[in-house]
Formats: sequence, C-alpha cells, structure tokens
Amino acid sequence: MIIKPELVKRIKEYFNLNIYETKVWLALLSKGIASAGEVAELSGVPRSRTYDVLESLEKRGFAITKIGKPVKYISVKPTEVIEKIKSKAMIEAQEKIKSLSLLKETQEYTELELLHNSGFSPIKSSEIAGSLRGRSNVLSRIRELLEGSKKEALICTSALDFEDKGRVLAPVIEKLSKNNVKVRIALSGEPEKVKKVIAKYNIKAKAINSNARIFMADKKEVMFMVTPETAEEEIGVWLDSPFFTESLSSVIDGSLRAGKD
Repeated sequence: MIIKPELVKRIKEYFNLNIYETKVWLALLSKGIASAGEVAELSGVPRSRTYDVLESLEKRGFAITKIGKPVKYISVKPTEVIEKIKSKAMIEAQEKIKSLSLLKETQEYTELELLHNSGFSPIKSSEIAGSLRGRSNVLSRIRELLEGSKKEALICTSALDFEDKGRVLAPVIEKLSKNNVKVRIALSGEPEKVKKVIAKYNIKAKAINSNARIFMADKKEVMFMVTPETAEEEIGVWLDSPFFTESLSSVIDGSLRAGKD
C-alpha cells in the first residue's frame, strides 16, 4: 500500500497521533479488518511495534478488537472517530473551564494577585498600551473593557461588525444598562442593515458615516481596531490614556450630533 507522505503528515496532525499510529490506522482503514501481521506488512511499521500501536488505537477509539482467533482488528469509521474526538475535547474543555473558575478560590491565585499589585514601581495609566491579535483575544478585551465601565460606555462600529460580535456585545450592553451605565452606540453601514441590527438586538443607536471601530469605557480606556472588518485576522490597540480617550470622544461626539437616530 502506497500512502502519500503528505497525507500521513496531515492525518497525524489532525488526529494528534504519532507516526506509527497514523500509518497503522491508515493501513487498517484500507483493509477494514486485518490481523496485526497484515497491518504491519501494509503499514511498514515493525511487527514488534504493531501490537502495541493497535492496542493504543483501540483505547483511543480508532480500532476494535474482533473476538476470535486469530486476533484481528476492525477499523472504526473516520466519522465516528471525529465524533469521539469532539466529545472528548468538549469534556476536557468543560473540565478546564471549571478548573479555571475555581482557581480564584485558591491560595495560588491570591499570591498571583499579590505579585501583580506589588510591582517595583507603579505604572502610570498614560503609559499603558497594548496590541491584541486574533478575534478571540480582541473579543475578550472588548468585553472586559466595556464591563469595567462605571458611568458611560461607547460602541462605535459598523452594523456588520456589531452583528458579528453580537454574542458578546448584547449581554454586556444589557448588564451595563441594568447597572445604570449609559451606553452609546454608533453604527455605520447600509441604512437597512443598521435598522435590522437595531431591531434584532433591541438597541438604541445612531447612524454614523465612519469606518472606525472603537470601544470606549468612561472616556478613559479605549480599544480601536487597526484592521478593516473584512480582514482575515483582527488586530486591535488598547490604550488606558484619559487625555487621548477624551480627545477621541470629542471627535466622535461631533459625528454623533451630526448623525440621525
């Protein structure tokens, strides 16, 4: 059996297998059912290692041992393997989330906070700036920034971008409103699209003629995107600088006054 090295490499990465496991599984898939000797011959894996590899694949749900003599192995359909891996990944993710949620109750977390709060020298707010790359990192920072608003939060973006981030933005807006934090929203884009987003999320927003995507908290912190909404990867810049943020807020306020509800 001739299997392209590129296929072996990709399957190995996709399914998190080692090189022997990959070759043995592919060989077993090509036969459907086979003995260890047949698999060894097809895969090119040493026969002395094939038994251990088949046992490992069986434990991970890639193969089934057929009852009888001689012992043979049955390949599991790729679709079933994928579903098993998905289920396992979900369980592991839930366990990890639970573990991280409980972390704040540990002594280790307390020590982390002490380390953070006892730096050698205080950091001036005007010196705090950072860039974030990747949608999940950007969304996480936007959520944290907006949720930290005490008096006022500003969301200035396109209707398309708002809808894309709606899963995060909608709950935050609702939470801020319940806490009596003023939320101002400015949306750009096609008028019909803006109306649909306003109706869908039941929000009050003003139309604005700008491509800017800006998220602001209390005119102190701001997160603005430096890539267009159509970019493959989002990149944002976060600043904790009241002087800059207040100046930027004044510019946006002027555009909002010129806009329509």
